[in-house]
Amino acid sequence: MNKTGYAGKKGDKIRSDCYISITENGLENNSLQIKSKVSPMYGENIESQMYDLIQKAGIKGADIVIDDYGALPFVIAARFESALRRYDPAYKTELLPVKNNNLRGNTAKDRRRRSRLYLPGNEPKFFPNAGLHGPDGIILDLEDSVSPAEKDSALLLVRNALISTDFYSAERMVRINQLPKGLNELPFLLPHNIDVVLLPKCESEDDVNSISTFIEEFCITNGIDRRPWVMPIIESAKGVLNAYKIATASELVCSLAVGLEDYTADIGTQRTNEGNESFFARSMILNAAKAAGIQAIDTVFSDVADMSALKESVLEAKSLGYEGKGCIHPRQIPVIHEAFAPERTEVDKAMKIVAAFEKARTEGSGVVSLGSKMIDMPVVKRALRLINNAVADGMIPADWNSEKVDKG
Repeated sequence: MNKTGYAGKKGDKIRSDCYISITENGLENNSLQIKSKVSPMYGENIESQMYDLIQKAGIKGADIVIDDYGALPFVIAARFESALRRYDPAYKTELLPVKNNNLRGNTAKDRRRRSRLYLPGNEPKFFPNAGLHGPDGIILDLEDSVSPAEKDSALLLVRNALISTDFYSAERMVRINQLPKGLNELPFLLPHNIDVVLLPKCESEDDVNSISTFIEEFCITNGIDRRPWVMPIIESAKGVLNAYKIATASELVCSLAVGLEDYTADIGTQRTNEGNESFFARSMILNAAKAAGIQAIDTVFSDVADMSALKESVLEAKSLGYEGKGCIHPRQIPVIHEAFAPERTEVDKAMKIVAAFEKARTEGSGVVSLGSKMIDMPVVKRALRLINNAVADGMIPADWNSEKVDKG
């Protein structure tokens, strides 16, 4: 029986993807058959890329068929490599796409993470325009949104997207699979412009130590200067009780996120919009994050049609002290950003605090006060963060503290 391998999707409703099959033909030569919906415009480019991939792969004696539905070159490369690895499990060479040297984006441990947009890792149609919606972060998901049979193919798609796709100013995140499987995915991701690794179903500091040690050793061995941050997602009762240990297990941990779908299932209850069943868990995770000096990120809101309920959910999370929320549809992003924006009264108070601090420092005073109240450094730092957010949101000018600006 001739061996075969295939990858991708086909059908009338498929777009921005392709289906590639490789079948052993018992001959010395290869044959290539291309069917493409965009053949009049891009047929020659697709043919050239396919012949280049076949040559790089060193494959011989195979019939190769591609059904193309407008797939971008990085998608074609990923689907071909997936089909090839299924055709020949011993094949290990990576067929990387051309690197995009104009990728934008930025990261820092305390970077704003109000919104994180989840994109299923096996749905390339969502990748190219995701950054245009303005999320703070884009999560290329390899876990729950990808079926077990397609995780190998999704991994190569996500890797190629990191290499090729401009997500604009969004932080570039990947949710790997639960350990230990997720560790096997990291070598495909760490060399390629990844900012944050999301660690799902994290239950102990051992999980964080495993991934941070792997990242450190891999980066040293392969000469990679920049390490990605790690965002553990706590989704079980055990994880909730270990939240502080998780938050402090590594300097790479930038924030704690809560995942309530799995958490409520773990404790044997139903998730509700009111959230009474998860108040303890969210409070524990929040306090663990704050005690560790990192961010607390709230769960996703799954009803993409109810913007009013989403806003209430964000305001409640903000009132608890959370700084961000996951989202599963672009229309949720502006609602989340608006709800997380600081109140004008908060901004005015923060400006007064920082102005008092600057005045005391200029005068050489070790005591900072506003009216009759003393101000300590944690209060000043919180005020500075709030002001930076207000500047980013356009509420106040960047030079708000100059003499020429009306303080209102």
